[in-house]
Amino acid sequence: MANTSPLRRVITGASIGNAVEWYDFAIYGFLATFISVKFFPPGNETAALLNTFAIFAAAFFMRPLGGFFFGPLGDRIGRQRVLALVILLMSGSTLAIGLLPTYASVGVFSPLGLLLLRCLQGFSAGGEYGGGACYLAEFSSDRRRGVVVAFLVWSAVLGFLLGSVTVTLLTTVLPDGAMASYGWRIPFLLAGPLGLVGLYIRLRLEDTPAFAELSEADEVAASPLREAVTKAWVPILQVIGLMIIHNVGFYVVFTYLPTYFIKTLHFSKTASFVSITTASVVALVLILPLGALSDRIGRRPLLIAGALGFAVLAYPAFLLLNSGSLVTAILAHCLLAAIEAVFVSVSLVTAAELFATRVRYSGLSIGYNVSVAVFGGTTPYVVTLVAARTGNDYAAGIYVVTAAVVSLLAVLTLRETAAKPLQTLGVTAPAAP
Repeated sequence: MANTSPLRRVITGASIGNAVEWYDFAIYGFLATFISVKFFPPGNETAALLNTFAIFAAAFFMRPLGGFFFGPLGDRIGRQRVLALVILLMSGSTLAIGLLPTYASVGVFSPLGLLLLRCLQGFSAGGEYGGGACYLAEFSSDRRRGVVVAFLVWSAVLGFLLGSVTVTLLTTVLPDGAMASYGWRIPFLLAGPLGLVGLYIRLRLEDTPAFAELSEADEVAASPLREAVTKAWVPILQVIGLMIIHNVGFYVVFTYLPTYFIKTLHFSKTASFVSITTASVVALVLILPLGALSDRIGRRPLLIAGALGFAVLAYPAFLLLNSGSLVTAILAHCLLAAIEAVFVSVSLVTAAELFATRVRYSGLSIGYNVSVAVFGGTTPYVVTLVAARTGNDYAAGIYVVTAAVVSLLAVLTLRETAAKPLQTLGVTAPAAP
């Protein structure tokens, strides 16, 4: 019982901070239709939406840079300090988006300012997810590591849900036209106080026992980036492959489909909200039990099941989405969310278990952020563009199937890591005494 309270405090701190980060990042996607009107010239609605998603994707190309910067920094000075810094940067840049003038006011400087702030968001987010996974993995016992790290994924979905609820409530309670006029700014402005809460919590946390042990033994890597790239390049590549469907599935389910419901399926915004809310709740209900299950049966069975589920069922799910029935479309959305929950409940802890403590933050941040930059943030743009040019409303389904097959191949290269002592995992051995 003595160890329960500190672990709960750590889980709460990491999860709340992560939820705030993902709320900040998610509201951009939920407000895409408003942003496309406010920050780009009028005349071509599809082009404006594509430009909005292009800036969404551009932020993700900054994430590897953030990973290359914050990962090694976390391996040198500790996880806790870096996690406090990234939430400060993320919240500040999100708040600033809420203060940006529109295209009608300042012309081209409006989308340029949006691009700059989104890139800052992406840079700071590059240190969040990998750092949070390292933090929780290193605090957890070996036999509960799956469910403990699953809290981080759970909190990411919660952040997306909070973003959706905030936007929808504002749309519902504000007078006609108010959302388009000024209401879209409110979710961004809320990032200020939310970020301060997350920062306060993270500043009160301690660093992990694993990093403290390294530091006391004077075994902290002098150049963790070089050490990770030269000695842990195989697990970095495995993480990149593993995270392809993790990210493609995540951004299709939680970012692309809400817009897809409105623009392609021509359902109301209320219907879109009901669908994303229901799908998010499905994922929230499943993630933690599945993380706990992986501590019992291993990571590989769930990873294989999730990748196969997407490969087999993603395209049929898009057929159901386009059936014309709202109930059927929502059920299809929930099916995709359930499959995503199976995979993401264990993919993050698996990635953390591939690296030694000396380079865990660096290796995981590099692998995860390279994958999310190429295959995650680009997903809404790519599938919107392909669907617009080909007229194929199932483009996202085909994209998900392809990503699932690639990730399945990556999963098959992994050895089982569940319940093994964390200090024995990873290809980089600690420095000799």
